Amino acid sequence: MILPPAMLGVLGGGQLGRFFVMAAHEMGYRVMVLDPDPHSPAGLIADEHLIAGYHDPAAVIRMEKECAAVTTEFENVPADTMAHLAQALPVRPSSAAVAICQNRLVEKNFLRKHKLPHASYAEVFTATDITAAPDLLFPGILKVARFGYDGKGQMRVANREEAMSAFHKMNDEPCVLEQMLSLDYEVSVVLARDAEGNVKCFPVAENSHRHGILDVTIVPARMGPCSGGDAQELANIVAREMDYVGVLAVEFFVSRGRIYVNEMAPRPHNSGHYTIDACAVSQYEQQVRALCGLPLGDGKMHSAAVMVNLLGDLWFAGNMDEAREPEWQQLFAVPNLRLHLYGKREARPGRKMGHFTVIGSDPEQVQNTAADARVAIGIHDA
Repeated sequence: MILPPAMLGVLGGGQLGRFFVMAAHEMGYRVMVLDPDPHSPAGLIADEHLIAGYHDPAAVIRMEKECAAVTTEFENVPADTMAHLAQALPVRPSSAAVAICQNRLVEKNFLRKHKLPHASYAEVFTATDITAAPDLLFPGILKVARFGYDGKGQMRVANREEAMSAFHKMNDEPCVLEQMLSLDYEVSVVLARDAEGNVKCFPVAENSHRHGILDVTIVPARMGPCSGGDAQELANIVAREMDYVGVLAVEFFVSRGRIYVNEMAPRPHNSGHYTIDACAVSQYEQQVRALCGLPLGDGKMHSAAVMVNLLGDLWFAGNMDEAREPEWQQLFAVPNLRLHLYGKREARPGRKMGHFTVIGSDPEQVQNTAADARVAIGIHDA
């Protein structure tokens, strides 16, 4: 076990890292953040902020010397940096597990290898691969293999001609051409797994997106029975087959009553924010516990919850030329609503600036209250 007041390291300084720092501080740990942005949300509240790139030799050496263990807060941290650090101290999750989630081609092949339900797909390295793709993949979605998130790096394609055009717009980078499923709804499971293989799952969350970015999470999910497996059990298999240690999120599509694994995130997840307010232990405390070899907490909920993302668009409501602070009093007036702002210096359309969570004992009432609060603060469906 790694006990307080040890220094823990985090690769990445976004809002997920910020919540990790908060959880670690509450548990008595100190935290060092490595992130090149001098205004990163996690770096602003960390004990030490190394303002450097992830390959910076001096920064990596300092983490080796001063940290008792290291984790990551987003999947695009270089896996080779994680592997280098792992020679000197515990790094959780492992670079091998993160590498699977960094590349959509590797991720899809992992799902196929382990016979986990997933949408049909084809690997695309050249234009010839699109020509040879099976007809069943159209209409489909062409996704760049690396560095895609929140709907970025992917395009819907109705036919081969559109797929070819999209491939060239993505600079002929390696891609996945994936069959477009008719969605009943989307769900996710966030779990924690320790080094001994013990797993604690949070409840299944129901997610809705706008423009490829998570908009609302409802927990417990309003899902009916579906074939293809149980979401928590499938997420458990994913974690086991990766020999995963840490917090993992697995996203699923439910299509025509059947469940499919969509993708994995080797870190806490936007759809798990609700755990801060609705569970006895949050996903961030679980991340600290798994990293430090502490017993995992219980992921059970004490309240129903709805989480609503707050994007930078709110700051430009009615005027795209000038950012203005939203009327937060509209949210503070709502009972059982908790507002979380991430401390980001600049609002931009599509940028995650914060979220709010409504909790309560009656799921339907919680959903209605969250919907009303969402409108009150200025979020309107386009």
